Amino acid sequence: MMLVLPPLAEYQLDDAEALLTPALLVYPEIVDANIAATIRMAGDDPNRWRPHIKTVKIPAVLELMMAHGVQQFKCSTTLELLLACRAGARDVLLAFPVMGANAMRVKEIAAEYPLTKVSALIEDAAQAEIWRGSNIGIFIDVNSGMNRTGVDPDRLAEIAALAVQLGQQFRGVHFYDGHIANAHDEAIAHEGYDRLTTIVRSLEEMGVPVREVITSGTPAAPLAMTYAAFRTGKFEHRISPGTVVFNDVKSLEQLAGFGYQPAVLVLATVVSHPKPGIITCDAGHKSVSADAGVPTCAVLGHPNWKPLKPSEEHLPIEVPEAEVPKLGEKLYLLPRHVCPTVNNFDEAIFVVNRHVQKAIPVSARGHESPLTLATVRR
Repeated sequence: MMLVLPPLAEYQLDDAEALLTPALLVYPEIVDANIAATIRMAGDDPNRWRPHIKTVKIPAVLELMMAHGVQQFKCSTTLELLLACRAGARDVLLAFPVMGANAMRVKEIAAEYPLTKVSALIEDAAQAEIWRGSNIGIFIDVNSGMNRTGVDPDRLAEIAALAVQLGQQFRGVHFYDGHIANAHDEAIAHEGYDRLTTIVRSLEEMGVPVREVITSGTPAAPLAMTYAAFRTGKFEHRISPGTVVFNDVKSLEQLAGFGYQPAVLVLATVVSHPKPGIITCDAGHKSVSADAGVPTCAVLGHPNWKPLKPSEEHLPIEVPEAEVPKLGEKLYLLPRHVCPTVNNFDEAIFVVNRHVQKAIPVSARGHESPLTLATVRR
């Protein structure tokens, strides 16, 4: 589907010349509208949404979500877990399998923030032993077909034995179908959900209650909302998209028609005219992530400009010769993949009414120090 970019005038800053570039721009009023759009997708029920905060990484954005009634989150790192706990989240799942010192650090954070219910993922009995006797809730990670993590859904006896072994710590099952890349792939998504609900029914028939079922990143989220068994089951079903809070080229293409808008851009400066029809700006892959391929971004106001392969600090762009901008002109770039792009910046610039409102640390970028664990500090 052809992406229709919003008008550049809606995003331009009157004080852009005062900013060092590249800069990460966050538009909180659009963030707020995207949060509301996701809650509408979730049947106007914020309890159906457990957003993954790997995208946002900023306390003020979590506070906006909580103001809409969202109280449960997912994360991938101990630093993101710490961010959510400090922000006052009631319920956080570390949706990444952690072992050894990483698991010990999760226990430390959970003990430090007892008002937050902290949970973790496991996929086998050895991982279950890590959490035995702790106050950590446990979700069994089921392989959705993405083949990244999780126990094979056909190993039903093993899943059942794990759930029984966990006892009261068992909270439910996690099923991230991130390989579903198109919101029109309903049949493929629902086939996976059929396998998932077979597991849930089997556990319930054994007398093992499944309190929560978590599915669906960004493109699959609306497909989960059309699956009838998720509405009628005894369990709490939640979707977990996170990109939709900010959005990027990919999510806007995947979820066209759901009312989403770009809430994050990268401000860049034209620094070179290396040859006719080519300009270069200062937003290479150390600023705008290249993990989703080339082009790494789209240029607002210039849908026919073609960003080329970046280097670390340089982004060349092919432009019509009649449209070549002057050196020093500012560009507003919409990342193809916003999550790792946010992770590239130490600070986010909040923009309100065309002006810089404030700079806020991207406090959950990267990871905690490897020396963070209390036993190492001593």
